[in-house]
Amino acid sequence: MHQDKIPSEAIGEDELKRPQPADEPISAVDSKDLLQVMRHTVDRLEKDKSARGDLKILSRTLRELRYAFTVFRPFRRRRKVTIFGSARTEPGHPEYETAVELGRRMAGHGWMVITGAGGGIMEAGHKGAGREASMGLNIMLPFEQSANPYIQGDPKLVTMKYFFTRKLMFVKECSGIICLPGGFGTLDEALESLTLMQTGKQVIMPLVLLDSPEGSYWHDLGVFMKKQLLGNGMISPEDVHLYKVTHSVDEAVKEILDFYCVYHSMRYVRDQLVFRLKETLSDATLEQVNEKFSDILVNGTFKQTDALPEEIEEADLAHLPRLVFHFNRKAMGRLRMLIDFLNQSHADCPDDCCGET
Repeated sequence: MHQDKIPSEAIGEDELKRPQPADEPISAVDSKDLLQVMRHTVDRLEKDKSARGDLKILSRTLRELRYAFTVFRPFRRRRKVTIFGSARTEPGHPEYETAVELGRRMAGHGWMVITGAGGGIMEAGHKGAGREASMGLNIMLPFEQSANPYIQGDPKLVTMKYFFTRKLMFVKECSGIICLPGGFGTLDEALESLTLMQTGKQVIMPLVLLDSPEGSYWHDLGVFMKKQLLGNGMISPEDVHLYKVTHSVDEAVKEILDFYCVYHSMRYVRDQLVFRLKETLSDATLEQVNEKFSDILVNGTFKQTDALPEEIEEADLAHLPRLVFHFNRKAMGRLRMLIDFLNQSHADCPDDCCGET
């Protein structure tokens, strides 16, 4: 899909300007200082007489991430959904066909689809999205993980040795996550993604746990989490808003697209959290925000402003109104509820914004 034909709902921010980790403030300093720190670290490794095995891990990690950053860089303005799921699900299985339909629908909205590039659910997501809208993050294993035919040989395919570098790329490069049923790896990916958002190490994004129409895999896990985790005080009541359990592709697609109906993106500027919005909030809505969500503030109030001077490098987002507040950086479930409230404040969201199907 040519850049000028991509729907507005599929255009995100320039990730070259995105702070990583998510909770770091914007800096006007260029990257030469970081490169110098990295060179100094390498010198220290030599002085420390680090074990060869340790150096191999560091060397491979750096090379893998550098290459992955290079592959993803041309597509960073385009929103992507990461699809997790079992490599063993066969074509024709309800969960496989659900993933095909999901990939097709998200690509139809201009989004790209990232999967682990193997078979099963991963293959199905790419099959539905089509080669042009597919990106793959394969893992080197001695069994069952060759790249699927829909991404094999494509320049948008990256093969990685380590699961931790692969998982970093899955969450770093996407604007939404949808998990279909899978084994230990899928559970690991889903729960780590939730952990990163709950702790503020990853920006809030929609995360959907999607069963096939007759399936109950995620439904059963959702029951467990509410009974055991919430019931025993191991998570906060608001944390259940960080994910959505459904058996409907329609609901999954709507959950992803509706998240970006009014809300666009977020940044920290000094001690302030800045929401970029697609439209100006009414005075009544701003008043409701201050009434309903004052508990997540360290001090002050929610204020609506223009772009802050520190955001000057992101000229493409300069026209968007801002919601600025001193967030306590711990109530992530409540932060997600605030985003939902802002999106729901737009009662008649247009088709190209909220994913009408």
